[in-house]
Amino acid sequence: MTIDFTRDRWDKIREDACRWWTGELRRPLIQMTLGGRDPGRAEPALPPARRTAHYDFSVPAADIVDRWDYDLSRIRFLGDAFPSRWPDFGPGVIAAFLGGKTVVAPDTVWFQPREDLPISELRFSHNADTIWFNRVQDMCRAALDRWEGLVQIGTTDLGGNLDILSSFRPSEGLLLDLYDYSDEVKRLTWDAHEAWWAYFDDLNGLLQPVNPGYTAWTAIYSEGPYYMLQCDFCYMISPDMFDEFVKPELAASCKRLVNPFYHLDGPGCLPHLDSLLSIEELKGVQWVPGDGQPGVDHWPHVYRKIRDAGKRIQFWGTIQTFETIVEQLGSAEGIVFMGSAQAADEPEVLDFLRRYHVI
Repeated sequence: MTIDFTRDRWDKIREDACRWWTGELRRPLIQMTLGGRDPGRAEPALPPARRTAHYDFSVPAADIVDRWDYDLSRIRFLGDAFPSRWPDFGPGVIAAFLGGKTVVAPDTVWFQPREDLPISELRFSHNADTIWFNRVQDMCRAALDRWEGLVQIGTTDLGGNLDILSSFRPSEGLLLDLYDYSDEVKRLTWDAHEAWWAYFDDLNGLLQPVNPGYTAWTAIYSEGPYYMLQCDFCYMISPDMFDEFVKPELAASCKRLVNPFYHLDGPGCLPHLDSLLSIEELKGVQWVPGDGQPGVDHWPHVYRKIRDAGKRIQFWGTIQTFETIVEQLGSAEGIVFMGSAQAADEPEVLDFLRRYHVI
């Protein structure tokens, strides 16, 4: 095994993460990785890909995992960092599981309806025997076989509920449905909710108990069920509509998770922050300003609001980004930060980790 990690280190990762979630850990979680490590093995013939979906189905899952193994072997994991991978078939891949058409583009994956049906004729139900869900499961099995729990396997990006529905009612279709067919939207929202949870349980039934714990497309470690929930569609709707069509299902999912987080994407979603923070079971918020916006360290009012509500905060960036936000907030407690650097930066990274009592 060439990955720079040992099974004994999982005990420390698990202990500190559990204490962080409960508020007992009086420091932030800081996941720092260093690139440029000698992998100690030959590079596989299979090239890297932006998303797992970019590999043709003819490529064996074991070959893709071997590529992941090589890439992980080039990294050192410092502080609270740990090796992880997740089968990336695009945001909201549950739309493919539910019968939508998958369009693999160079940078992402889109989901479209196979036919233009009236919303009253749409039906969502769990089906574990689809080509895309089988491919996701094959990736999970190959990863478990290869690493036997050394590497954390995250849940694929199932998507947010109205985001899933919007894949079947594209363009302005779902926006009009909110006015014209509100009862149908609510019916499908809850049908998608049940299907979402069935797929979530299927995947974690496969991954546990070999998997060290739970992660999603954002690798915050949790010993109990965790997910990064979202609804990017909500940037197009009012707070009243959010409370009517999004919040009830979101709150229900938060109740079913041990450690739910929410992905808040772009200024258009900020009008819903107060409503989100009122969900008692929601543990934290990941704020992503979005393309063309100031960086994460230019939004102190957002982070203060999240912290004042008793929620945790996650973001990516540089050491300077982290320290700017900590200065704005007055402390680093309740933050999970993910950063990366190169081997030449090791002295600076180690000093940073010492300052925050991570090592």
